[in-house]
Amino acid sequence: QVQLVESGGGLVQPGGSLRLSCAASGSITIIYAMGWYRQVPGKQRELVATITSGERINYGDSVKGRFTISRDNANQVSLQMNSLKPEDTAVYYCNADLVPNSWPDRRTNYWGQGTQVTVAS
Repeated sequence: QVQLVESGGGLVQPGGSLRLSCAASGSITIIYAMGWYRQVPGKQRELVATITSGERINYGDSVKGRFTISRDNANQVSLQMNSLKPEDTAVYYCNADLVPNSWPDRRTNYWGQGTQVTVAS
């Protein structure tokens, strides 16, 4: 069973920083990309950042220049969030585009359970 486990969420003051990590575990053949999306109540989920196995990176417009995604190893990525704003408050979900080493062994998107990030004084 493939699992994505997020860590690092919490409460932080405006202007502060947090670092989120996501680890993919289980039987995995290959990971094509991993990344982060976020969602607040009443709004659709939006892109935060993604990184491919070839180190190709994409950021959402609202976080450009403030957030940095990086690959820690083959199965783990981190999101460094700086200069946090109240509008960054959301549930952050890790996403992985991968092929599991189990049936059905087809390319599939997996999601983590989400981690709450709250930016407030």
